[in-house]
Amino acid sequence: MRFTDLFSLQKALDSRIKKEHNLESSLLSKKLLALQVELGELANETRCFKFWSNKGPSDQQTILEEYVDCLHFILSIGLEKDYTDVNIEPVKSELKLTDQFLNLFIDVTDFIVCNSKDHYLTMFEDYISLGHSLNFSLDDIKNGYLKKNEINHKRQDEGY
Repeated sequence: MRFTDLFSLQKALDSRIKKEHNLESSLLSKKLLALQVELGELANETRCFKFWSNKGPSDQQTILEEYVDCLHFILSIGLEKDYTDVNIEPVKSELKLTDQFLNLFIDVTDFIVCNSKDHYLTMFEDYISLGHSLNFSLDDIKNGYLKKNEINHKRQDEGY
């Protein structure tokens, strides 16, 4: 899947936020930390690591909302580095969810250390693979992103 449309929407949101909050400098480190926080929130909703609890995961809609929160930051990071020529097809991972999350944290750390396009693509591919493991189609992901992007603009309207 090409992500051209989503990058365009993310660029408009990022530009709006930068303008309305008078942000001039690079926000890459803040975006990377935000991605790590959002990945943790997503993992928390899946409960995949909570071996001490019998409670199941949150509903699919809640998990999708957390998933697209992360996608907003992945796209924003790509824009920051001008890595927007992305074409990714979901691949089913053989790893358990917990291991996929750990790999994603490693991917983000690798990108922090060396923010090359190869590291970005690996992070993005592993993220789309996680979505596939969470039973999200590319249409689910795109539609979830569109809905959350609209919410994010509304939040800006309301002075979030």
